[in-house]
Amino acid sequence: MGRPRALVAVVAGALLLAGCGSGPSQVGAAAIIGDRSISVDQVQNLIDKAVREQPYAQKLASEHKLDVLGRAVVGQLVLHELLAKAAEKQGVTPNYAQIDTQLANDPLNGPVPADSGNETQAVNLVVARTRDHREELTDTFLAQSLADKVLPNLSVGFDYTSIGLVADPSTGAQPQGTEAKKAAFDLARQFAANPAAANQRIGSDVQYLTALRQQSGNPESVPGFAGGGNVVPAAQAGTLATTPLFGSPTGSVVVMPYPGEGNAWLVAVIRQRTDDKPVATEKAPELDASTKTAIGMRQLQPLFDQLGVRINKRYGVWDAVAMNVAPSADASQGTVVPPGGSGRTQQ
Repeated sequence: MGRPRALVAVVAGALLLAGCGSGPSQVGAAAIIGDRSISVDQVQNLIDKAVREQPYAQKLASEHKLDVLGRAVVGQLVLHELLAKAAEKQGVTPNYAQIDTQLANDPLNGPVPADSGNETQAVNLVVARTRDHREELTDTFLAQSLADKVLPNLSVGFDYTSIGLVADPSTGAQPQGTEAKKAAFDLARQFAANPAAANQRIGSDVQYLTALRQQSGNPESVPGFAGGGNVVPAAQAGTLATTPLFGSPTGSVVVMPYPGEGNAWLVAVIRQRTDDKPVATEKAPELDASTKTAIGMRQLQPLFDQLGVRINKRYGVWDAVAMNVAPSADASQGTVVPPGGSGRTQQ
C-alpha cells in the first residue's frame, strides 16, 4: 500500500493535472456538453482512484505522464454524456437486466498490468475499470444498440485521394511522417474551399492510378490511392464504419490515417449520407462486440458540434477522428473540414 499512497502524493503535488492554459469560461469545468458539465474535480477524482488501484496508472504517474490519463478520462466522460443524448434521441433504452447479469461476472474487474504494451488501449482500459462499472457497461450497451439501429439504414458516398502511398506525379515526391500529414491537411482545406478543385484533383489521381496499374506487371501491387463514386452501406463496411467517413456530414472533407497504411493519409470528400431508409445489401457480416461498439460511438460525432461541446484547454482539444481528447491539434489523428470551412480538431 505504500507505493500507491506515495504515487498519489506525487499526483497531488504535480497537478491539478493535464497541462496548462486557460479553459472554458465556466470556472472549474473540464468540459461543457450542452447544458451539462464535467468538473475538473470529477476528472481528478478518477485520476486519483486509478493511481490507487491500477498498476498501469501507477506507471504513468512515475513517468510524469498523467496528462495522458487525464485526456482519456475527459474523453470517456464526454462520450458518456453524448451517448445519453443520442440514446434519448433515437429512443434507445438500457436493458438493465442484461447489464446486471454482466455485472454478476464483472468483466471490468482486475488490474491493467504496468507492462501492457499498447499505451492507448491500456489507458482506455484503466479509465473503463476506474469508472463506475454499471455506468461503463451501460455505455457499451447503448453504443451497440445505436449501431444495431443505424446499420440497416446508413450508407455513405465519398470520393478520395491520399498522401504518402505513391509518389506525386507532378513532383515525384512521396512525403512521409509530419510532412505527409501537413500536406493532407492542406489538401483537405483546398477541397473544402473549392469543390471543383477537389473533383479535378481526385479525377486526375484516379486516371493516374489506372495508368500505373496498366503499366504494372502486377496491377494488384499498386495500392488504391484514389477512387470515386464509392457508395458504401455501413452494414457491409466492417471497421470502416467506425471511421469519420460514417460520422461526417455531406460536403465535408475527412483526413484520417489511410486504413492499413501507417505512413499514409486518406483525404475524402463526403458526397452523400443516407440514414433514413433501409439500404439494400447482401447478407451483412457478423460484427464483433468492439467493432459494433465503435460504430455506435461514431454516430456521436455530429453531436459534438450540435451541442456546442467545449473542452478545457488544460486537457487539450477534441479530436473528431479519434473521438477523444488530443494534447493539441498537431497531435490529432486527423481532421474534419466542413464545407467551405477550415480544418478543425474540434475544441
